[in-house]
Amino acid sequence: MVSGLGAGGRPWWRKSGRWKDMAAAAKPSLGRVLPGSSILFLCDMQEKFRHVAYFPQIVSVAARMLKVARLLEVPTVLTEQYPQGLGPTVPELGAAGLQPLSKTCFSMVPVARQELDARPQLRSVLLCGIETQACILNTTLDLLDRGLQVHVVVDACSSRSQVDRLVALARMRQSGAFLSTSEGLILQLVGDAAHPQFKEIQKIIKEPAPDSGLLGLFQGQNPLLR
Repeated sequence: MVSGLGAGGRPWWRKSGRWKDMAAAAKPSLGRVLPGSSILFLCDMQEKFRHVAYFPQIVSVAARMLKVARLLEVPTVLTEQYPQGLGPTVPELGAAGLQPLSKTCFSMVPVARQELDARPQLRSVLLCGIETQACILNTTLDLLDRGLQVHVVVDACSSRSQVDRLVALARMRQSGAFLSTSEGLILQLVGDAAHPQFKEIQKIIKEPAPDSGLLGLFQGQNPLLR
């Protein structure tokens, strides 16, 4: 039987000097986010989707994420689903100056491919928008398929049906996405109270994010989110 030990009783892979690389490769991702390797995706927050549950709250939280992204120079991609029929992005998102990418696909990735390909240092995508079971889910799967980490901003995503929203969040988590709150991600991005932009960011998060019905989804021992 091969023991895997070399001379002196040391494992061959440790002796070879490759053990640190192997250990790093085996370590599960912690899901850290840094401004220089992140991008913000804003998905389809348009006029005809105002009937989506918690729409004003979702847009308000996404607007916070956009303000922080601008302060920290995190690039942003904005999409609109069939804008000829579903209307433009709602003004309260504060996305003036962003050029929306028009799409019909239930994923942002096909129209955002050029933005993704242009950033070889990209590691993390912060994802906001609607609907959770449609474009958010499919975008997440496409991004994961590209080897990127996806951070779904749970208080900035919703659906018409809260059952669809809950199951889609669970589905994305099963596939390897991180479920995060907006404030959690914002504080990860800024990293330090000594950051030169921290005072401005502190003003943005001073008031808690508005309730978007998440407590009802997460309360108790919900088997979908274990």
